Amino acid sequence: MSTPLVSRTAGLFWVVLLVSAGSAAQSKPRAVVPPGATVPTNRAFSPGVDAGDYVYISGQGPQRPDGSVSSGFGDQVRQVLDNLKAIVEAAGLDMKHVVYTQVYLEDMSQYGEMNRVFGEYFGKDLPARAVSGVARLPQPSVQISAVAVRDLAGKRAIYPPNWKWDEAAAPGMLTKDRLFVSSMPGSDPASGRVPENPAEQVDMALDRMQAVLKAAGLDFGNMVFVNPYLTSTIPWRVMNERYARRFEFGNTPARATIEVSSLPGGAQVEYTGVAVRDLEQRKAVRPKNMPPSPTASPCVFAGDTLYCSAKDGFIPGPHGGIFATTTPHQLRQSMRNQLDNLEEANMTFDEVVETHVYLDDLSDLAGFDPVYKEYFGAVLPARTTVQQIAPTARKPDAGDHFPGLEQVSLIAVRHVADRAAGPSR
Repeated sequence: MSTPLVSRTAGLFWVVLLVSAGSAAQSKPRAVVPPGATVPTNRAFSPGVDAGDYVYISGQGPQRPDGSVSSGFGDQVRQVLDNLKAIVEAAGLDMKHVVYTQVYLEDMSQYGEMNRVFGEYFGKDLPARAVSGVARLPQPSVQISAVAVRDLAGKRAIYPPNWKWDEAAAPGMLTKDRLFVSSMPGSDPASGRVPENPAEQVDMALDRMQAVLKAAGLDFGNMVFVNPYLTSTIPWRVMNERYARRFEFGNTPARATIEVSSLPGGAQVEYTGVAVRDLEQRKAVRPKNMPPSPTASPCVFAGDTLYCSAKDGFIPGPHGGIFATTTPHQLRQSMRNQLDNLEEANMTFDEVVETHVYLDDLSDLAGFDPVYKEYFGAVLPARTTVQQIAPTARKPDAGDHFPGLEQVSLIAVRHVADRAAGPSR
């Protein structure tokens, strides 16, 4: 598991300045539930959250409304997309408004079928898309989450010139204020060849991401959030060293680095993420107890939207590490770490609209969810939950550090009722 690596008055000053100079803050988010949907009373997330400019849709599985699941994989993908569509329409939109999706597969050999059905479903209105292979999903064997934009003005697919691109997704999708970048694999864009050298793979993936940014008139400095997905064959040290070369030290995007089971096309590393079009709306957030990092900022603003790196139960500071031995106890420290970030941005958990949860073992959900729900108000965030690789051995090392059993990244959107008096404690 990864641990992504200012005074209150100074922090408040630039936050207020940012809100006044950038886009207006959003009205309070509301849960989006399709008509007639059966939502369990003990649910830990909303099917979707309408945050004003954008609607965030939780990871959808292939279950039909009656709880049954088709035996055919193609039909499962269609049902996932139908489930997603029901939430989009409950928010008053249609599928043309979907600008970004994340697809998780338990069996990467089914990628071709997923890609075919996905293309048939969206037709000419293909969103940006990230795809990764994971060990286990809450509803086997496919899950898709999404982001939809309310205002179609400025929506435009981005295709770098002279690219070979056969995916049923746009390489990038512009909106009026952001660029969503599809997962860019560490392979040659012309031949699909995956180099043997891990550093070369990382560079290829980053070059492809940069090409999409450039085609949209942007660069790495515009990125606010990045998901590096990599398999166990890519050393994290190599990935981080090559990645850090592309960004300004201490002003990197927020990041959730996730080891996955597999990636499309035999790739071993890929990058996906979000960029803000206007650099004046971009501002990194770093609590004072965290040193600057060459690889990840704790959080980064894109206008009124705060993208926060994945956090686990790591206790920062001298002799830091993960010492809690259970998933619920580690989660409390993860949320403490995220609260530090939110408070530095003068925000609270009530403004969180979406989370991504990465569990070492999905069997831990029963203990995870009751603790997770304690941190949020009446409107639970949209959520996507996966177990990305096989469970780790739950044993402490020589320094009494325990392996990480969970990670949580989040997106928060500032309310109209801005707390100008200072951070809540």
